[in-house]
Amino acid sequence: MPAFVEFAGASFRLPDGRALLAGLSLAVAEGETLAMIGRSGSGKTTALKLVNALLMPSEGEVRVSGRATTGWDPIRLRRRTGYVIQEVGLFPHLTIARNVGVVPELEGWPPERVRARVEELLALVGLPPREFAERWPHQLSGGQRQRVGVARALAADPPLVLLDEPFGALDPITRAELQREFRALQERLRKTAVFVTHDMREAALVGDRIAVLAGGRLAALGTPTEMRGSRDPEVRALLEAGA
Repeated sequence: MPAFVEFAGASFRLPDGRALLAGLSLAVAEGETLAMIGRSGSGKTTALKLVNALLMPSEGEVRVSGRATTGWDPIRLRRRTGYVIQEVGLFPHLTIARNVGVVPELEGWPPERVRARVEELLALVGLPPREFAERWPHQLSGGQRQRVGVARALAADPPLVLLDEPFGALDPITRAELQREFRALQERLRKTAVFVTHDMREAALVGDRIAVLAGGRLAALGTPTEMRGSRDPEVRALLEAGA
């Protein structure tokens, strides 16, 4: 399948010259979920921010849908990219329905279309709209807020979804439930997705392939099965940490 996201020798350096990412080259196929894993400081969140132009590469290119991020209008790129982060970042002064409908409203969708999309997505992530649409973020549990975050990321039907350790702050049971729900959702929707995590078990569950970063470089790339058989020391360390 054609690449939807492509890192082509992409590097990112701080003003002092220190490289957070160095010569990253890999492609994410259309409809694929790539789990990007590594220790803290390995460059995975930097790589994610390069995809939606929150950062620009110091060298090389990052391409989305065949176009370098430097050639995109950054607002247009971000509005066609769903973004899910840890702790969600819901707007506390907006209802759940308004939170989910933010991007479609910005895109000028008619109110009836926004309402229908919000109801569809809340149902899709297991939050019945009659019960949850008019609630406020502080009235939801952590797991429920993360579900709203996923719904909001999907609201404008973006072809690309970026997830930065979205379930990392949740208790183990809720986290496991959301991992399974995300995988089931992806099997249905087949969005192109990049999912950042530091947990190899999570990476193996949600990812079609896994990219291991270490010191800002790509250390290993393969399917979950290939990772389990890898002798690479960084891969083994991540596997053993999750054992």
